[in-house]
Amino acid sequence: MKLFFSFIRKEFWHVLRDTRSLVILLGMPVMMMLLFGFALSNEVKNSNIGVLDLSHDETTQLLTDRFDQSRYFSVTKNLTRESQIEEAFRKNELRMVVIFPPKFREGLLHNNQAQIRLVGDATDPNTSNIMINYASAILRDYQNELFGEQKLPYQINVESSMLYNPKLSSSFNFVPGVMTLILMLLGAMMTSVSIVKEKEKGTMEILLVSPMRPLMVVITKAIPYLLLCFIDVLLILLLAYTVLEMPLRGNLFLLLAESILFIFTTLSLGLLISNLVDKQQTAMFISLVGLMMPALIFSGFMFPLENMPLPMQIISNLVPTKWYYSIVSSIMVKGLGIKFIWKQTLILVAMTVFYLAVAMKKFKIRLE
Repeated sequence: MKLFFSFIRKEFWHVLRDTRSLVILLGMPVMMMLLFGFALSNEVKNSNIGVLDLSHDETTQLLTDRFDQSRYFSVTKNLTRESQIEEAFRKNELRMVVIFPPKFREGLLHNNQAQIRLVGDATDPNTSNIMINYASAILRDYQNELFGEQKLPYQINVESSMLYNPKLSSSFNFVPGVMTLILMLLGAMMTSVSIVKEKEKGTMEILLVSPMRPLMVVITKAIPYLLLCFIDVLLILLLAYTVLEMPLRGNLFLLLAESILFIFTTLSLGLLISNLVDKQQTAMFISLVGLMMPALIFSGFMFPLENMPLPMQIISNLVPTKWYYSIVSSIMVKGLGIKFIWKQTLILVAMTVFYLAVAMKKFKIRLE
């Protein structure tokens, strides 16, 4: 046992002396959290819009001010004719244009109806659709203020509510996603590269003939990354709570335990990769390209799995990031306990055992 801990201490010193690895291991979580928190957001804020006012009355001016004062839009251009709309879109000056027809106020007050056109730049269809929905909501609010006291023969009142995330903050989605991506990439990549590096230098053979069992030698190389990945989890949670003001509704110890399980899964995958390749570049390529793309696509972080074809949904069940992302979202956002995530947990355990078994089998074959 004393020899085992001396090997672990040696590996820790190797990692701590490698400045570049430390920057990747500890700097990447901070960088990704800040990027997703303040730069890469799917929320629509302060989008530039234009107004084509053919009525020029008090009502159109009031609505224009409401658009400009909302946190979603900034009225940056007043158009005079409809032909200017496409020109503004081509120059990327505007994302949407509000068109008020002539005699807008007169039609609204005397005929109880008026038509407003919302023209969006649909090169980005999701953003355009969100902007039009926001603009429609502003118009509905004004209409309710104007005609709220009038009795209509029939009326349907819709009351909507958003559970778990009433402010629709994007951090509720990307914090679990960033945790999943970072642990998958760092755990698998750093472990596989460190072991393959020993093979390239020819020092792995020296370690394998040491008094300690070869299997224990390989495990000691993964343990430092277990601790560093766990530190990454703590960093992400700290930034999410302090900087992004995201609450943790579930049990913290359950979340940390599930994170440790997923770290074991990624380390096992890294050990498997290291036994399949002999070059650092190959190990890094498999870790970055072969794992990052499936992690992004099949985790449910960036793209809804329900929208994918059935064969793709079946493939997603083989990707561990799908199950860990579901676990983190359930604990952090919904506040659920082990009663609701035990299936995902068992699947991660099964994947870890499978990766370890295959890796150890390949390792024994290589020793023979």
